[in-house]
Amino acid sequence: MAERSTAAVDVADNSGEEPLTAKADQSTADGVAKNPERDTDSDEAQGSGGAEGPGRKTSPPELHSGHKLARRYRLEECVTRLDGFSSWRAVDEKLRRAVGVHVLPADHARARSVLAAARSSALLGDPRFVQVLDAVEENDLVYVVHEWLPDATELSTLLAGGPLEPHDAYQMVSQIASAMAAAHREGLAHLRLNPNAVLRASTGQWRIRGLAVNAALRGIGSETPQRADTEAIGALLYASLTQRWPYENDAYGLSGLPKDIGLIPPDQVRAGVHRGLSELTMRALVNDGATASRHEAPCTTPEELVKAIGEMPRIRPPEPSFTAPPEYQRTTYQQGTYGRQVPHPGATQPITAPPAPLQSRTGKALKWAVSALLIAALGLGSWQLADALMDRGGKSDDTHKSRTTDDGDKGSKKPASGKAVPIKGARDFDPFGPDQSEKPDDIGKAIDTDAASYWQTDFYLSPELGNLKPGVGMILDLGKVQQVGKVTVSFVGETSVELRAADADAAAEPTSFEDYTKAADGSGTTVVLTPGKPLKSRYLLVWLTKLPSDGGGHWRGRVADIKVTS
Repeated sequence: MAERSTAAVDVADNSGEEPLTAKADQSTADGVAKNPERDTDSDEAQGSGGAEGPGRKTSPPELHSGHKLARRYRLEECVTRLDGFSSWRAVDEKLRRAVGVHVLPADHARARSVLAAARSSALLGDPRFVQVLDAVEENDLVYVVHEWLPDATELSTLLAGGPLEPHDAYQMVSQIASAMAAAHREGLAHLRLNPNAVLRASTGQWRIRGLAVNAALRGIGSETPQRADTEAIGALLYASLTQRWPYENDAYGLSGLPKDIGLIPPDQVRAGVHRGLSELTMRALVNDGATASRHEAPCTTPEELVKAIGEMPRIRPPEPSFTAPPEYQRTTYQQGTYGRQVPHPGATQPITAPPAPLQSRTGKALKWAVSALLIAALGLGSWQLADALMDRGGKSDDTHKSRTTDDGDKGSKKPASGKAVPIKGARDFDPFGPDQSEKPDDIGKAIDTDAASYWQTDFYLSPELGNLKPGVGMILDLGKVQQVGKVTVSFVGETSVELRAADADAAAEPTSFEDYTKAADGSGTTVVLTPGKPLKSRYLLVWLTKLPSDGGGHWRGRVADIKVTS
């Protein structure tokens, strides 16, 4: 499979692999463990419960540091070796970046399923997941190449320092649930979602590694994958709020719950836990029809969990704390014989008024001379100004006539009239997107004069559109070539925007971004875009370059209204 480029990263440090431990995984009847050992990395040492016998008999491939796959992936360090497969930190010598590589013998019992899972995951192409870059069978080996994230920290490492703040926990569960809902819509499940599989980048964005592949490597399946992944998200949130694993056994460096007390809500485990998040946790964890938290309906799918999160009041980030500046201490200076001298540090000096200057006869004469020159200059300037005004008055009528009667002369500059220019049509414009489409069905809401309705873009993982593209926007059709004086755009949230225009002689609507020339730009919630020089065009491009937060861990643009005046 060809390598997939991603917006994510130049990579160099974090393996994306799960560490080895020595406990065996215990699975339920549907193939997914439901106890504390479910997602410990114990199954990496001895294989998951119910793993295929042939897979356990296959010897690991004889690989070593310096070995090169496909003449480009140089193996550097083995981070996992068990159950017939190994995982490595490697270097892609072609692109000069670090990557992670899973390697299996081609005759391994799970080789086919791993290849299929890797290719399906790669096709998703969602930047919220650690991307699969290559999946190849070659020279009796199957290997899967994935991103290696240098700036990411595992959730298990973050929790070693204590529970997350409510806003951080809210962002984590919101982003993870949204990502898994998108994966399940494409028929992909994780089934190994645990604190080692969830990463937070230095930008604050949360990412998931091992989608479908980690489960395939360990032979894990489930008859109810959506419920299994939803419960796993609930366990992640429980751990984030309490710094405890929601089962009896310890796991991921976290202590389990006391034995024989059952699953109790997070706000009963630790004081100060946000009540809404505590209830959400229980709705995700107790999702099999049993008693959910405080009579709330259980969430059995990531989609239901996303909806439940959306119905919660927004949890705002903590107010930043500012350190008061030190009290200003006035310093004084002494007048010395040769100028001003700085006093000894810490010394305070009284402020004395300087002596009044002595006025000599020479100074008086100089003052009268300067005054006389100023009066003469003012008189001369007034005479020249009056003469210029009288001379211009005789020409003003002719000039006015030439401007008002010069209709059709392209060299003349007509002043803006401020008259509204009707917008005959609009369409979304996404030339750099994979499907080149951004919510086309709602585009009319941006030009319907109803400020309560709006056209919105897809969501992205950063204000700069996730670094996936330089911008996105809409094309306005004015019906014919028009004089454009200004374009006023109203947004929901502060947005950066550019006004671009097609040439006045364009025979049809241009479809290439390069055919639109930048005329103005600005930022805010209501942005008035005024071209720096006269502009005539039929087709205008409103191009969004930086998007506001939607309050749910994503960024998207919302255009409420657009007005064009001549």
